[in-house]
Amino acid sequence: MFAIDLTGRYPLDDETIDSFRAHGHTVVRGLASAEEIEALAPVIVEQGTERAYDTRPLEERDTYGKAFLQSFNLWRTDPRIEAFVFAPRFAEVAARLLGVEGVRLYHDQGLFKEPGGGPTPWHQDGYYWPLDTERTITLWMPLVDTAEIGTMTFASGSHVLPDLRGPQISDASQELFERALQERGLPLETHGPLAAGDATFHAGWVVHSAPANPTGRMRPVMTVIYVDAAARVATEITKGQVLDHKVWLGGLPPGSPLDDERNPVLWPA
Repeated sequence: MFAIDLTGRYPLDDETIDSFRAHGHTVVRGLASAEEIEALAPVIVEQGTERAYDTRPLEERDTYGKAFLQSFNLWRTDPRIEAFVFAPRFAEVAARLLGVEGVRLYHDQGLFKEPGGGPTPWHQDGYYWPLDTERTITLWMPLVDTAEIGTMTFASGSHVLPDLRGPQISDASQELFERALQERGLPLETHGPLAAGDATFHAGWVVHSAPANPTGRMRPVMTVIYVDAAARVATEITKGQVLDHKVWLGGLPPGSPLDDERNPVLWPA
């Protein structure tokens, strides 16, 4: 059996860091090796699809539901998935891109775009997050090559526009952001096909979307969301953040440190 060891450091260059901070997204090729993905992908897919919370037929779901099967906190289900989610190699990259001394886990999320699954509407992840900081970042790593299906598209620079904040992911967010991005002329960029083990990283407030899956095979993706280790719970919890506050932060009091056991420091390891 292949030994999973994700402690080695990744040689992140300054150009990648600068690109992330300017655009709100970047790509890190070969963050995990083919051997590591081969060892980890089957258990992530098994546990993730087993625990997906909406498995109704595609035609019975709304636009958001058709985008993918979702499952959360997979790190609790198997030590091999915990090794992935807690990987110091990944967390150090997240910390360096954000320019912070350390990062905590916010939560993990398996995203499985089914055969025939619909597009992921334009949206911002930060809408849901009751945090007092914008220093958040998501690792998005496909567990298969994505040449046929494609990867996310980002509206570069949208993460630093405080007046460009939209609703929850939905048909409404698609319409609002499609119009706003055209009006503002923000460049839309994708990092092209990714191999299994490559990863994109994106900021919590960057506007992004993903194409439909026209193929006959699933596109499994594992994500890990990191937050500045010094962050606190937001002092005001919006309606759209109530569920996240309860589930991912254990209902910690507004203004308090993120010291719940759900949110361990992942870097420094």
